[in-house]
Amino acid sequence: MRTRFTWILAVLALVSIGLVMACSTKYSSSSNGLVIVPTQGAFVMETFSLDLSSGRASQINNVNGPPINGVPTSLILDPAGAFAYLIVYQNPAVAGSATGIETFQVASDGKLTPIGTTPLTNPVALSVDSAGKFLFVANGSEGTVSVFSIGSNASLTEVTNSPFPLPLPVGGQNPSASALAVTPTVFPVQFAYCSGHTAPTTENLYVTDSANYAILNYSVDLSTGALVPPLNSTTVQSIPTGTVPSGVAVDPCNRFVYVANARPNNNVSAYTICSVVSSSCPQADFSLQPVTGPLIPAGDVPGPMAVDPYGNYLYVVDTGSSQVSGYRISPGSGSLTAIAGTPVATNAGPNSIAIRSDDTWVFVANFTSANISQYAITPASGTLTPQPPITTLNQPTGVAVK
Repeated sequence: MRTRFTWILAVLALVSIGLVMACSTKYSSSSNGLVIVPTQGAFVMETFSLDLSSGRASQINNVNGPPINGVPTSLILDPAGAFAYLIVYQNPAVAGSATGIETFQVASDGKLTPIGTTPLTNPVALSVDSAGKFLFVANGSEGTVSVFSIGSNASLTEVTNSPFPLPLPVGGQNPSASALAVTPTVFPVQFAYCSGHTAPTTENLYVTDSANYAILNYSVDLSTGALVPPLNSTTVQSIPTGTVPSGVAVDPCNRFVYVANARPNNNVSAYTICSVVSSSCPQADFSLQPVTGPLIPAGDVPGPMAVDPYGNYLYVVDTGSSQVSGYRISPGSGSLTAIAGTPVATNAGPNSIAIRSDDTWVFVANFTSANISQYAITPASGTLTPQPPITTLNQPTGVAVK
C-alpha cells in the first residue's frame, strides 16, 4: 500500500512540474527579444520574451515581477540592455516609496532585480548617451536638467553643478523642461546612412522648454558631464518650436532633431544639426537650423517620438487621438513625408514608444487599455503592420525593448 501511495505522489509531482513549465516562459538573450513594462495599477515591472521571427510575446514571471518603489512613468534601458532606469513618484499606496530614478538590473533570464532609487523632486523625462556614460533627467517645472555619471552596477553619481538651469528668456516665463535627447557618439553598425562612417567625438543635449516654446542646445563636457554652451558660443542656444513642445528625438546618424508640438499646433518641428558646413549651416558648430518648409502636421497632442535605429523613419505617438503618425526622413534635408498607411491606431491611452534595435518591431504602451500595441516595420517603406496587442497588468506607463 505504501509503495502505491509513493507512486501516486510521484505522478502528482511530475504533473505539477509540467504545469509550472507550461505556465512559465524561457528567455534567452541570444535568441529572444525582451520587452519591459512598468504598471501603475500593480506597481510591478513586467517582462515579456519576444519571439523575433513571429513577434509573439510571452510573459516572464509577471505576477511576481519586482515591485516598483512608487508610481512609475518613463522608462529607458542603457545601451547594452543590462540595466533599466525608471522615473517613480512617491505615493502613500506604496510603503516606503520615493520620488526619483529607480534602477533595475536585467538578468540573463529576462527577470529584473531592483538596485535602488536615486532621489529627485520632479523628474519627467530620461535620456542616456550611446556610450552609457551619462544619464540625463528633465526636471519639469523646476526648469532644470540633472546629469548623473553612470558607474559600475549602474550606480548614479550626480555631476558637479547639477542640476543645470534652463535659461530664463527676456520677458518669458519660468522654463519647464519637458523632454530631452542626446546626440550619438556611436553609429549603427550596418544598414544606416552613416554606417561605416566615423561617429562624432562631441555630444550635444537638446532639451524642450514647454513654457517658452523652445528647444535648447547644450554641449556635454564628456570628461565631467557638465552642460555648457555649444561650440563657438557663450550662451545656450534657444530655438523656437511650435506650441507646448512635448517630445524630442535625434536621428542615430547625428543629422537631424525633431520636436513634437502639442495643442493647438499639433505638428512636428524639424532641425538640421550643423556638424558640417553647408548651404544651411555657415559653421560646423553643432547649432540647430530649422529645416525649410512648413511644420509637419501630426495627430492630436503629439508627444513621445522615436527615430528608427537606421535613421530612415520618424514615429510620433499622438496621445490625444490614440494613434501613431509615421514619416520618412529625407537623408539630405531632414524634411518629413508621411508614410503610406499612417497614422495607425493604437489602443486607448498611448503614452510611450520603443523600437527594437534591429528595426523590426515597434511597441506603444496604452495606459487605459492595459496593453501594448505592437507593429511590424517594413524596412523598405517604414509601413507599420499592427500585430495582436500584448496584454499587461493595469495602467502600463512606459515600454522599453532590447
